[in-house]
Amino acid sequence: MVTCYLRYVVDPHKLDAFEAYGKLWIRLVEKFGGKHHGYFMPSEGVSNVALAMFSFPSLAAYEDYRKRSFDDPECQAAFAMNEKERFIISYERSFFRPVFEDDQGVKRAP
Repeated sequence: MVTCYLRYVVDPHKLDAFEAYGKLWIRLVEKFGGKHHGYFMPSEGVSNVALAMFSFPSLAAYEDYRKRSFDDPECQAAFAMNEKERFIISYERSFFRPVFEDDQGVKRAP
């Protein structure tokens, strides 16, 4: 499994538009087989940084999602939202290997 971590620098005057964008992507990631862990909006402290995390079974599955998203009309509409409103100033993407407990609540052996 691989988890994608996105750190966005957003226009603090357009947080409502960014939040609407994020809500669209939660469903779209899951449409392509991922598990979205949510968007995290600025609250206290810094006013222009938001985060998102979602997982796919493998890096290959993530890459397939990325490829297919460029041809999907719903994804294209979401991309167009930011092109029109310009609420994302920049973003960075990193990948992590998550660690979970197994189904019985017992930690996995190393």
